[in-house]
Amino acid sequence: MMLVLLIIFIVTAPMLTRTIAMDLPQRDSRPTRPLPPPEPIELRLDASGQLFWNAIPLPLRELQPRLQEAMAQAGNNAPDVRIDASPDADYDAMAKVLAAAKNADVQRIGFVQ
Repeated sequence: MMLVLLIIFIVTAPMLTRTIAMDLPQRDSRPTRPLPPPEPIELRLDASGQLFWNAIPLPLRELQPRLQEAMAQAGNNAPDVRIDASPDADYDAMAKVLAAAKNADVQRIGFVQ
């Protein structure tokens, strides 16, 4: 029995060393430089419900399209969105800001004071 196994291994061993020709992509020797992080988008919601985009007043209804445009332009290097909401701001307005960010596929949202 052992002799049979030995013969099988001797016969099959050369078959296992066959190579398969593959056309693999070549590695680029140049190091890739990471893209610099984009400037964050600063959103401020004051006590009266007024929204500001980087210190410029912005109507709430224009927030989602503008965020979608910013995310589309940035591609894989999307900017952070930082929200500074007044403690006296209306909850409904804040919920609309967060919903607009979610619907615009914003990946990183931070809250600042």
